[in-house]
Amino acid sequence: MNEDNELDPVARLRAADPAAGVEPRAGFVDAVVARATEPEAARATEPPVADLTAARARRGRIWRPLVAVAATVAIFGGAGIAIGLNSGGSVIAGAAPISLRGGTSSGGTSSGGAVTAPGIESPGGKVAAGSSAADRAFGYGFGRNSFTASGLSTSTGTAASYAFDPRSASDVRTVAALAAALGLRQTPTLKDGAWSVGPQDGTAPSLTVGLDGTLSFSFYDPGFMASCSKTDGGATPEPCTPSRPLPSTDAAIAALRALIANAGRDADTFQYEANPQDGALTRQAQAWPVVDGQRVDQPWSIELTADGIVSASGFLAPIVSVGDYPVVSAQQAFERLSDPRFGAQQSGIPIALRAQGGAAGSVAGSGAAIDTAPFSTAPPTDPPATPTTGAPLSWPVNRVHIVSARLGLASQWQPDGGVLIVPAYEFTDSDGNTWSVIAVADSKLDFSVK
Repeated sequence: MNEDNELDPVARLRAADPAAGVEPRAGFVDAVVARATEPEAARATEPPVADLTAARARRGRIWRPLVAVAATVAIFGGAGIAIGLNSGGSVIAGAAPISLRGGTSSGGTSSGGAVTAPGIESPGGKVAAGSSAADRAFGYGFGRNSFTASGLSTSTGTAASYAFDPRSASDVRTVAALAAALGLRQTPTLKDGAWSVGPQDGTAPSLTVGLDGTLSFSFYDPGFMASCSKTDGGATPEPCTPSRPLPSTDAAIAALRALIANAGRDADTFQYEANPQDGALTRQAQAWPVVDGQRVDQPWSIELTADGIVSASGFLAPIVSVGDYPVVSAQQAFERLSDPRFGAQQSGIPIALRAQGGAAGSVAGSGAAIDTAPFSTAPPTDPPATPTTGAPLSWPVNRVHIVSARLGLASQWQPDGGVLIVPAYEFTDSDGNTWSVIAVADSKLDFSVK
C-alpha cells in the first residue's frame, strides 16, 4: 500500500463510481431499504422449513441425504416472496440461494476468513487500513473471526451436483430465439468473444451473449433513457417520468416468464419475484432457477415499462447433472469457517442493521465490542492522535456463535470459466448473519494453484 492509497480497493471502487456526487431523489433510500428488508422480514416472522428430501422425491430424483441436522440446529429454507400466481403456469418455491462469492468475482474465497459487505466485492476481500467506521461496521474492514457452535451433526454423505452446459446453447439458433423474444430481428454474429445482435454503439436496442460459463446475456434499449434526457432549453434536465403508468408486478412476471419460455427454457422451473418501488421508472422482476428445491444464485431479470422491456439479463446455458459429490458434515463445514483454505464468506446481515446502517458499539454480525459510533460524514479537522508509547495494538476479533446450519447449492466458477452448482452450507449466527462455505469433501477438491 503506497502513501497515495493507489492500491486501496475501496478507494479504487469509489473513484470508479459513475454516480459519485449524485444525490438520490427524495425517498430513494427508504425505498431501497424497504425492498431489501421486506421479504426477509416476512420470513423472520414465520420461517418456513424446507424439506429437501421430500422436494427431491417429488421431482423424481434420487437423493442420499447427508444429514438430519441435530435437534438444536434447524434447517431453514427462507425463500423470497413468490409472486405471479395469476401470471400463468405453475409457481414453484425454492430455498433462498446460497452464494460462495466473497473476495473474487469468480466464486473463489478470500483467505484468512476475510468477509465482504453484502453487495460490495473488494479485491482479495480485504480493505486497507484507514477504512471508515461505517466500512468496518459492515464487516469488511476486519477479517478476523472467532467461531463457536454446538450440536452440529457429524454425519457425512453424498449430494447431487450440477453444472451449466454453455456449449450446448452457443449457436445462432438459440441466440436468435432470445433476440426475437426481445424484439430484435437481426442475425446474431459471433465476434470479439461474444454473440451480438443489433448495433453495439448505444444507438438502438442491442443484445450481447458472452462466451462464459453460463452464456450470460445482457439486453438494453437506450430509447427509454433517451426520452428522459430532454431539457427545458437550459442546462437542467427535466425529471424523467414514465409516459404511461407502469405495468403491474404480475405483468412484469408474466413478461419475464414469456421471455424465458420464448428463449427455449422451461419457465416452470424458475421462481419469480417482483417488488414494486415507489417512484420507480420501471417495473422490475426476477426469476431464479430452482434445482432440487434450492434457488440457484444466477437469476434472470427484466425492467419493464408500458412500452415494453427496457433491459434484461440472465443466462442461456442449460443446467445439467454432474452426479453426486461426497460432502462433509455440518460440524466439519463449521470448522472450515476458520480454515484459511476456505475462508468464511459473510452472505447476509441482520434486517435491523440493513435498515439502520449498523449499530453503535459493535461490528455488524460480530457481537464484538468495537466502538463504531458515531458514524459521521463530516470531514475531519485534525489527523488522528499519535499512538502513545507502549499502547496496546488494536487487533479486533469478531466473536461469532453459529446457531443453525442449512445444506443447499451454490454456483462455483472453475479456472477455465466453467460453472458448477455444488453442495454448500449456510450457517446462521446468533446475530442473524449468514456465513457460507463449500460442502464438498476434501477428496473432491483440487487445492493446487492454477
